Amino acid sequence: MVARVSATLTPRTAPPSRTLPAPRRRTRVLALPEARWALAALVAFLLGLALDLGGAPAWAFGPLYAVAYVTGGWEPALEGLRALRGKTLDVDLLMIVAALGAAAIGQVLDGALLIVIFATSGALEALATARTADSVRGLLDLAPAVATRITADGHEETVPTSALAVGDVLLVRPGERIGADGQVLDGTGEADEATITGEPLPVLKRPGDEVFAGTLNGTGALRVRVERDPADSVIARIVTLVEEASRTKAPTQLFIEKVEQRYAVGVVAATLAVFAVPLAFGADLTDALLRAMTFMIVASPCAVVLATMPPLLSAIANAGRHGVLVKSAVAMERLGEIDTAALDKTGTLTEGAPEVTDVSPLPGSGLDEDGLLALAAAAEHPSEHPLARAIVGAARAKGLPIAAAAGFTALPGRGVTAVVDGREVRVGRAEAGAGRDDGATVVRVLRDGTEVGTLALTDRLRPDAPATAAALTALTGTAPVLLTGDNARTAARVAEATGLTDVRAGLLPEDKVKALRELQDSGRTVLFVGDGVNDAPALAAAHSGVAMGRAGSDLALETADAVVVRDELITVPAVVRLSRAARRLVVQNLVIAGTFISVLVVWDLAGHLPLPLGVAGHEGSTVLVGLNGLRLLRESAWRSGPGLDRKG
Repeated sequence: MVARVSATLTPRTAPPSRTLPAPRRRTRVLALPEARWALAALVAFLLGLALDLGGAPAWAFGPLYAVAYVTGGWEPALEGLRALRGKTLDVDLLMIVAALGAAAIGQVLDGALLIVIFATSGALEALATARTADSVRGLLDLAPAVATRITADGHEETVPTSALAVGDVLLVRPGERIGADGQVLDGTGEADEATITGEPLPVLKRPGDEVFAGTLNGTGALRVRVERDPADSVIARIVTLVEEASRTKAPTQLFIEKVEQRYAVGVVAATLAVFAVPLAFGADLTDALLRAMTFMIVASPCAVVLATMPPLLSAIANAGRHGVLVKSAVAMERLGEIDTAALDKTGTLTEGAPEVTDVSPLPGSGLDEDGLLALAAAAEHPSEHPLARAIVGAARAKGLPIAAAAGFTALPGRGVTAVVDGREVRVGRAEAGAGRDDGATVVRVLRDGTEVGTLALTDRLRPDAPATAAALTALTGTAPVLLTGDNARTAARVAEATGLTDVRAGLLPEDKVKALRELQDSGRTVLFVGDGVNDAPALAAAHSGVAMGRAGSDLALETADAVVVRDELITVPAVVRLSRAARRLVVQNLVIAGTFISVLVVWDLAGHLPLPLGVAGHEGSTVLVGLNGLRLLRESAWRSGPGLDRKG
């Protein structure tokens, strides 16, 4: 006997509204201590400079310069001394020594200018790092602050989500956000998981289904058992992964830091020589010391050190704002190196959401295609099943009238039954083995016990899949390779719709890895894009891996270099393009820094470089490369490619 879902049909509830993107947090500049100290140093310097140029006595402007020295220099001086204690010569310490040396020979203004510009450079770097974290931490706003926990005696209590523990049972009412990752124990509802998995439609949740913290329960009350500690939820883990970006270093940065130590020691030795050699030949002490201080300032590699991380961190921040979470500066740099892309099919090129692709009424049924589709839609209309929604959506898209249904019942796994226009209509999946060769799901429609036709539904191709394939082809010069475990016909259908020609179907996870290694052994640098646990080996084997943020892909999230949180496939070529822009800016910055250092050093050794001009030139180059790197924070840096003119 078929169980009745409800004795009385309740009005169809509108699906929950689409979850808005995570609120964008933007760290205020003055919220950063580095920015506050730099501002204090700047204000004190400008006030002192005004009094100095106005002819005021030294006792009036001297203390202001001293304030600039202290506020702008105490932090780098402390860091430099800590590094020196660890037997490391830090560039910060070189700058402080140079500033104090300038003050010791009466060039107080020049030393204060050096301190102010150096502090400003540090504030810019801190701002780039903070904005990177901003783009990711906004995800935490999705998780509710409190949850309703059911106690052992059945009572309800409101507790902070941070106090939840594995095994707790939560009550999640309609319209509430789920407080923790867990499993549904009782109830039926729909969870809007767009911000976590990118699932385009609310996902039906029944007992045994997994739910995620921060997702919105649209219909029906759920009892959820907490399966993960809140600190280990999907949201928290994604945030943790990306926060590590500010603490990782790109290969270019690691190389620079290795050179920096030797270079700094060389600068100190050369400075001593620039001071001692002229002095030995009878030069004036003040002139020799001034030349040596100027040399130390202009030869210090501040701009070189700052050349790498700001562009990469800015690129990470920009990508994060658009739903691509790049785990590290290393990962961001590697994304720009790829020359071949390999794509998974299900959940990557396709949405994992069905659509009606074929309507086949049987001869003698008295129905045409529209009549069969309208009949099935009428019976399925009260249902929340994804196949039902696809059928109803197809009928609505064609403008077909959907008759009212009575006596609706549903049997899990068997389909639905309803009375439409006085006749019993049953809609359900065909028996196993009755599927089609192209991989479509076949649904049978029966009227008064007699089959009147079938509907075929297939996994819907992502609307941006063809544009993504074209963009990756334009970027790499080679069309992407399709690697899928599905049958050859299904793969061929998707490949044809996407514009791909190299199709490898029926692959097990280890076969995908083998295919990737073959590509890489032939000299290719491969990017792999996948979504599931079965794609994790390929994500690890590829030069760069990008995971689509879908449910059940925790291992893929851990393995991939980047995660597309909202499942917008077109962002994959966008982030590759952004990585390449960051790499170009790194090269630009290194050229700028090297040119400034070379010109200023030659000027100081071969001629007479005034200390103020040396300070302005050296620190100006530092600020210049910092600002150049921050260019990638702009919206236009993300929009600089085809197919990216819509809001992200």
